[in-house]
Amino acid sequence: MAKKIPSSSSSPDPDRYLKKRASRWHYVRRVPAHVAGFDPRGTIQVSLKTSSHEVARIKRDAFEKADDLYWSGLADGHQAESVVSAYNAARTRALALGFEYLSSANLAASRSLDEILRRVEKAKGSGGREAPALLGAHERPALTVREATEYYFNTMAADEARGMSEYQFASWKKVKRYAAESFISVVDNKPLLEITRADAQRYYEFWLDRVKGSKGGKRMSSNTANRSFGNMRKLFKTYVNWLALDIRNPFDGLSFRNRKSDRRVVPPFEAEWIKTKFLVPGAFGRLNDDARLIFLALIETGCRPSEICNLRPENIRLNHPVPHLAIRFQPDRLIKTESSIREIPLLGVSLEAMKRAPKGFPRYSDKETNLSATLMKGLRSAKLLPSEEHSVYSIRHSFEKRMQEAGLDYDLRCRLMGHANDRPQYGDGGSLEWRRDQLKKIVLPFDPAILA
Repeated sequence: MAKKIPSSSSSPDPDRYLKKRASRWHYVRRVPAHVAGFDPRGTIQVSLKTSSHEVARIKRDAFEKADDLYWSGLADGHQAESVVSAYNAARTRALALGFEYLSSANLAASRSLDEILRRVEKAKGSGGREAPALLGAHERPALTVREATEYYFNTMAADEARGMSEYQFASWKKVKRYAAESFISVVDNKPLLEITRADAQRYYEFWLDRVKGSKGGKRMSSNTANRSFGNMRKLFKTYVNWLALDIRNPFDGLSFRNRKSDRRVVPPFEAEWIKTKFLVPGAFGRLNDDARLIFLALIETGCRPSEICNLRPENIRLNHPVPHLAIRFQPDRLIKTESSIREIPLLGVSLEAMKRAPKGFPRYSDKETNLSATLMKGLRSAKLLPSEEHSVYSIRHSFEKRMQEAGLDYDLRCRLMGHANDRPQYGDGGSLEWRRDQLKKIVLPFDPAILA
């Protein structure tokens, strides 16, 4: 088993990892020796941004737990890699020598004495080098759910994660790790291949209670439940395929109906609301300049916030005869869908906003979660949300609604929004000049003072 990090509950010191500098508390902790080769941080030093001793302890607990889980994952993943690699190497070598790989116990129980003697003679002939493969020195890896999850990240799904940005990779791991940890909390951190149908059904019932909002709890969407359940199903399937085993997936056939009534509907901002609330001086209160410009850039482009905050300078084409944004594939960042690749003319307030950020927004590059939180906080504090259902994405939905009401062609709307379109695709979707002229029909007036 991988070495585990001691939990905070085992420590008698209530002020562990806390140091006060000037009037502020800091979280200071050395990386444990057994994972130092995998975590280059050496000594972790994080300002907790508080002078309150009580608040510092609460924040310390969160950092401590996160680091404990991270280091446990590193240790699990490292051990898993060596165990599975040794097993796969032995299995591959046995097949190359003309034998099925069997563990020593299975070999003794299921094969004739004659076959065992032939294997022994073959191993002797190799000077003992082939003995591990021929005589089953390595048992089938019994990785626990947590170990298998880390091995999935490091090896089995390495190609799936190729091309992700640092933020995307962390988010991708977060949802899969959440599925594994929730399974562990409900069932156990048992060997992955020992999960039974009864275990999977128990996990299903856990999510069913949350979807139904049983026991007075908050209802969760079936989509959230299916994502976690699907991640466990995929983990099991990928691991079984990796080891070339023939084992039924205990999670197969268990899912939740994704009813339309369960989906959260994000309403658009009405055009009048945008004109009178957003496009007037002083509308955004204390919102920082970058966040304010990004929001204004969304109004006449309909882009996703992540598309604006991750723009590269070469894709902000202000000197073109038709100023526009080019949403493109990037080698170090996956894009949402192939249909997201597009060119969007810049007009009105969005053009003026991008003129003030010709090199993009490094402050929020690969930090779309931070951007969203900042924008939502700013919109709420300035009372710019008509209802609790409205969000930053409402501005994108508004762009689509305004195009529809102005009679813009369906195909053009899909192209500008980056949506897939089932119609046969002909041509290039129209020139930038034509797209610009179409979008002029929906451009909203604004007071230039809002950009001062």
